[in-house]
Formats: sequence, structure tokens, C-alpha cells
Amino acid sequence: MKEQIKILIVEDDNNINKLVAILMKKSGYEVVQAFSGTEAMIYLKSNNFHLVLMDLMLPGMSGEELIKNIRKTKTMPVIVISAKLDKQVKLELFKLGADDYITKPFDIEELSARIEANIRRYIEFSSHNSVEQILTYKDVTLNKETKEVRVNDIALNLTAREYNILELLLTHPKKVFSKANIFESVWEEEYLCDENTVNVHMSNLRNKLQKANPKEEYIETIWGMGYKLKG
Repeated sequence: MKEQIKILIVEDDNNINKLVAILMKKSGYEVVQAFSGTEAMIYLKSNNFHLVLMDLMLPGMSGEELIKNIRKTKTMPVIVISAKLDKQVKLELFKLGADDYITKPFDIEELSARIEANIRRYIEFSSHNSVEQILTYKDVTLNKETKEVRVNDIALNLTAREYNILELLLTHPKKVFSKANIFESVWEEEYLCDENTVNVHMSNLRNKLQKANPKEEYIETIWGMGYKLKG
């Protein structure tokens, strides 16, 4: 299980970052190291992590701001490691979305135990909700909770209409949807033969999917009938 688990370490102190990375790799985790809040956001946009381990005093973007950005779309646990001891600071971090807090200097065994416990709870929670919240097809994953869509491990920037069309297709992978079906399901209005509206959004969605993985086809046109996922 640990071989598939990925941790993001965000720490500008090179020695601490390296120490924690070595420890996590020895425990069997895959590790990505970031040295600023800005760098961390770049990794977060292009990767899925099971846990984020981070300092508060970061260049580029503060730890507090980083947590806010993470919680806009991500649900993985966030553990803060910091020398700040103030109780009010801890309470504010929990309100922002942090899951745990360890003060510096930290005990290696305690850190390992906290990481293990947070990841275990996250995986157990995800497995209980995965059927309902995650839709998959080929290399496409759609997270209904976070509204995040990834193709070929690349995050797609979809409009609300494009997202809803894709969710509709993924929910019924074998069904052929007419343009009227799609319009009335996504726009929630009566279809009045406005084919161009559906065509434009479908074309944009296809282009974004193809850009993420040019080698794969995802949506096929069934002439005279409509659209379906390509088998």
C-alpha cells in the first residue's frame, strides 16, 4: 500500500526537508519536495497527494495561504510542522483546514506515527466514498466532491457546462445521449432545437480531453443519434 502513497513535503529549510524526505522514503512512501508555497502549488495542480507535510514560514506564499488554496479543491490531510507554539495560531490553522500540528523540534517517531495515522484515516474514508464520489473511464477521473477532473494525470480546467456534460457521460458510460438529452440534463431547460449550443460545448470538451492525451479518444459521435463514451 505504501508504494502507491505520495507525500508532498513543503519546507524551506533544506536540512529539515531532506531529513524528512529520507525518513519518508525509508518508510516506503513516494516523496515530492517543495521549498516554497508557490512551488508547492505547482506540484499540487499537477499531482494527487495522500498527505501534505508543511511548514508555516514559507517564501513565496505563506503556510496559511497555502492551506486555504489546498482546501479549495483538495481533501487530503495536511500536517503542519512549525516552531510557532501559540494556542491561537493552532486553532486558526485547524479552522483553515489543517488536520494535525507538530511543533519543532519534533520527534521522528511521533512524526512517523502521525503521518501513518492521518494517511490511514484518509484512505479508509476515501474507500468508503470512492464509488459515489469518483467516476473513472480510461485515464479520466472525475471527483464529484471537489469537481476536479484529471486526464492522463493532468488537471483539466473545465467550465461548469463542460464538467456537467462529462459527468453525465461518465455516469452512464454505455448510453447514447441525444443533443436534447444533454441540453435538458445540463442546462435544465426545454430543448428548442438549439444544436449549436451543445455542439460548441461538446467540441470544447473534446479538445481539452484530446490535448491532455492526444493518443486517446473519449467521446464518439453516433450519427443521427448523439454522443456516447467511446468503447
